[in-house]
Amino acid sequence: MLSLAYPWVLLLILIPVLVQWKKPAAHTVDAPVFPVGHWLSDLPGVTRQGNGVPRWQTLVLFLAWALLVMAMARPQHVGDQVQMPVTGRDLMLLVDISPSMEEQDMVIQGRSINRLQAVKKVLNEFISRRKGDRLGLILFGTEPYVQAPLTFDLQTLETLLQESGIGMAGRATAIGDAVGLATKRLRDRPQQQRVAILLTDGANTAGEITPDKATEIAAAAGIRLYTIGIGAESMIQRGLLGSRRINPSRDLDENLLTRMAQQTGGEYFRARNLSELEQIYETINQLEPIELDGKYYRPVTDLFFWPAGIAGVLWLGLFLFRRNAGRFSRSRQKTEGSISHG
Repeated sequence: MLSLAYPWVLLLILIPVLVQWKKPAAHTVDAPVFPVGHWLSDLPGVTRQGNGVPRWQTLVLFLAWALLVMAMARPQHVGDQVQMPVTGRDLMLLVDISPSMEEQDMVIQGRSINRLQAVKKVLNEFISRRKGDRLGLILFGTEPYVQAPLTFDLQTLETLLQESGIGMAGRATAIGDAVGLATKRLRDRPQQQRVAILLTDGANTAGEITPDKATEIAAAAGIRLYTIGIGAESMIQRGLLGSRRINPSRDLDENLLTRMAQQTGGEYFRARNLSELEQIYETINQLEPIELDGKYYRPVTDLFFWPAGIAGVLWLGLFLFRRNAGRFSRSRQKTEGSISHG
């Protein structure tokens, strides 16, 4: 849609007409006299002397003036209404990729998959539903690292999650360092929007900062920490001497994860299977709802340079035409004079 930022400026188009109408009949000029000072009368193609100019030249000058006025009115193209990203959470995902996440105690459609595969499947759905939030991804093992900084680009975040692999960050589990890194990334974000979701299947076995100290710092920074302990509590292990039932989650420190969540105002969840893991992220979606009241705007593109440029071309073209016509006239007069004297 085309519009004018200053439509009232279009009234200036009538100024040359009004001046021409008010001008004394005995006074003649070659071009419209513009009542904005004598400077405009000195522009190329505009003169105040002579016996008059062809009407088409007057019309060209008037058209150039009208285009300049149009440019001053600031024509714009206003695009369709666009919704800005809604104001949501700054949410950091902390995912354990230590070797224990390779335990195949998750089942999907009758097929066993490892814990990290289950996390990727469920997190993809969770991420896709958080439009309006800025999400980031921290992977941790012996050391944590930022796989994806906080971003609105959820598709890229999903891709980076899928590219993560078990053991990429070492063979231990540094829960405290992971929480500390998340706090560093979230502490400068707006208050009441700082959320971290920690998922692990073990206990803290590495790192420079203890989980309790990291949690204390996170709580002081106003970060809500949701913790998830993943892993089945019972599975059949087959060996050379037969089968036996084991607890693949015997190393999971549930007391620590519960304490960390409670201290920051979050919650601890236990995911023993894929269904429970899906339900946990659904619960978090409800606990941390997305703000739906987004702002709208219309993109505006300025077009003033088009009429201004055309006006300049018209004035320059008329100037060059009049100058060449003057040279041709003087050359012709000299030629005729030489012939008459000869």
